[in-house]
Amino acid sequence: LDNERQVIPWVRSRTPDGKETIYRSTEVTVSDDSLSRAFTRRMDCIDCHNRPTHIYVPPDRSIDRALLAGTIDRTLPFIKAQAVEALSKDYASTPQGIDGIASSLRGYYTAKYPAVYASKKPQVDAAVARVQDIFRNTRFPEMKVDWRTHPDNIGHFYFTGCFRCHDNQHVSKDGKVISKDCNICHSVLSQEQAGVVMADMPKNSFQHPVDLGDLTQFSCSDCHTGSAMAQ
Repeated sequence: LDNERQVIPWVRSRTPDGKETIYRSTEVTVSDDSLSRAFTRRMDCIDCHNRPTHIYVPPDRSIDRALLAGTIDRTLPFIKAQAVEALSKDYASTPQGIDGIASSLRGYYTAKYPAVYASKKPQVDAAVARVQDIFRNTRFPEMKVDWRTHPDNIGHFYFTGCFRCHDNQHVSKDGKVISKDCNICHSVLSQEQAGVVMADMPKNSFQHPVDLGDLTQFSCSDCHTGSAMAQ
């Protein structure tokens, strides 16, 4: 229903023997007349792999990569949370963002951890410089462009992605549902959290680190926004 192809109220599948199944969303109400006039697109690679370029990495993933690469000192207290928060803020311009990141991170450590700031000022300065560099490459306030303006439909972590159709809400007349069950696509070989095995193949499906109950009632992107809200 939209140019970005994020709202898909109608799906038709056709098997090799010619049998068709129509799934309609129970959440998005669209009249038959509107559907008859709507553009019908045959699904192809680009419907999921829609970001071959113009990839704007979310703040929390950018900081994870910097921590993994060692360009941000992971021994600085709460550095991920503070860096993601500074990087997630909306700034009116690039210079304002650069200044805001420096002010936010240095202000945090001078106020909350003055001893750490005194002993590790070079590491704090290096973290500031790296977050500023990430900002220059992923946030473009003058153009109003960032990770939120360019959804990535591969997977379903930060954006609806797969769940545009696999949402348990697309139902056929005979009651068939496009399932949201993790095991439809994923085979969990193993999973552990803090050294504790949470799932192993073939007994279990994915186990969320925090018990949320029935995971089919949620989408990852409900909480994982890529910004400080996800921390």
